[in-house]
Amino acid sequence: MAAKRAKVGAAFPRRRRVAGIVVGTRLVVADNSGAKEVMVIGVPEVKTRLRRLPYASVGDMVVVTVKKGNVDLKGQVMRAVIIRQKKPFRRPDGTWVAFEDNACVIVSPEGVPKGKEIRGPVAREAAERWPQIANIASMIV
Repeated sequence: MAAKRAKVGAAFPRRRRVAGIVVGTRLVVADNSGAKEVMVIGVPEVKTRLRRLPYASVGDMVVVTVKKGNVDLKGQVMRAVIIRQKKPFRRPDGTWVAFEDNACVIVSPEGVPKGKEIRGPVAREAAERWPQIANIASMIV
């Protein structure tokens, strides 16, 4: 019996992942949740080779710890969605996109943003994957 092949096509778009954000990367928080800077400490549902750092890209959810911000938030572990990354990534139409900084939005485990507004642009990949982030975004690139 032959092994089953993964389904590809319009119904199952393949998402290329670029290792733009790894464990240990510091991110700017682009919302008004009270945190200013966070550090990535994990990437849920990512399996890599032994001793390879788990990585994430634009639109992925990561586990972060707050490094700078409100005193009550400092040191807390929470979830965040990456909305910008410095490392260039390629879109299906062939264009390459890179941002000036690595930024995220603090969210609940279900993906509901903690803040009410987002400063700066949001990548289209993150807005398509997380509609609630797209609703409060001021600019989608």
